[in-house]
Amino acid sequence: MSPNPETPIYLDHHATTPVDEAVVEEMKPYFTEQFGNPASDDHIFGSNAKKGVEKARERIAGVINCRKEEIIFTSGATESDNLAVRGMAEYAEKHDKGSHIITSVTEHEAILEVCESLEGDGFDVTYLPVDEHGCVDPQTIKEAIREDTVLISIMAANNEIGTIAPIREIGEIAKNNQVFFHTDAVQAMGYVPIDVQSTGIDLMSLSAHKIYGPKGVGALYVRRRNPKVKLQPLIHGGGHERGWRSGTLNVPSIVGFGKAVQLADEQMQERSQHVAELTTAMWERINTKLEGVVLNGHPEKRIPNNLNISFAGVENKALVQNLQPDIAVSAGSACTTGKVEASHVLQAISDEEDIWHSAIRFGLGKDTTQEQIEYAANQVIQSVNRLQKLTF
Repeated sequence: MSPNPETPIYLDHHATTPVDEAVVEEMKPYFTEQFGNPASDDHIFGSNAKKGVEKARERIAGVINCRKEEIIFTSGATESDNLAVRGMAEYAEKHDKGSHIITSVTEHEAILEVCESLEGDGFDVTYLPVDEHGCVDPQTIKEAIREDTVLISIMAANNEIGTIAPIREIGEIAKNNQVFFHTDAVQAMGYVPIDVQSTGIDLMSLSAHKIYGPKGVGALYVRRRNPKVKLQPLIHGGGHERGWRSGTLNVPSIVGFGKAVQLADEQMQERSQHVAELTTAMWERINTKLEGVVLNGHPEKRIPNNLNISFAGVENKALVQNLQPDIAVSAGSACTTGKVEASHVLQAISDEEDIWHSAIRFGLGKDTTQEQIEYAANQVIQSVNRLQKLTF
């Protein structure tokens, strides 16, 4: 039986995370006491709400090494990705700066679908391939740059297979060629230190609910100098967030976001070591006891809480169902739930359909225990053995 029969083991932390109690406590006063609108700061209610927002802005800016004015709050990483890519593209088109974008085939749908939409509007997009580990070669980026290239968008860590991109090298290439560089750092935050100055990042998308903060709030870092980034806003009305994202700010969630980023930074080493030990133990146990298992993603350059494993001859949806209700895992990205086709990420790194359709993503968290991992690994082994017997 599960270590706690009443509570399933949660191994889907890439989809979302529980809100940290310290984050909840920080948010509470902004629901009922400091409930003012930060845009209405002529009185104490509004000014106190504004102080909460600015404190969060300062916390996030401090962690990624930027000015607080360069943090734009959004409804989440999807909006941040949209604002970065479409906002940059539309501004460039409006001012005859260029119409070419470079990205990779393994990006999040929030990037890929925006790029597809822009292609319909006349923009040209280069989708770079990746190697068998999901890594994009910086040299291919360099070779893809043209005179009309306005943006390079490569995610810092893949949300399905955990592979970490060579962000610093990409940033250097972008700067040397005077092209702006955007990265979706949603999965990297809290596990990979990111300094936007030393890495040459010009725009960066972040999300609160992946790092033990609330859902429905995110941020976009927008460089203001050397070079200055200019975007076309997607949402108009009121001029909030320096005119780039109008709308009344979600104060409690922004406050919680700031606290979550602070904790993620302070506890990064501890969290990383904890989940790395557990993912290693889980992989070794499964790999020792089962035949035909494949670790998807880079064996070393990966975020420490990710395990994406394919099990020969086992349909991933069947395995997910077999593990319920004791263990909550995912057969893919939470952003593609309900889709029947195989993961575009797995298709990019392998030609084998069995790899695509038998992959399970295990996302461990800071509160995952060794006991839970031992139980989960044993359940996976038993379920795979059972399903393989039905298949072969």
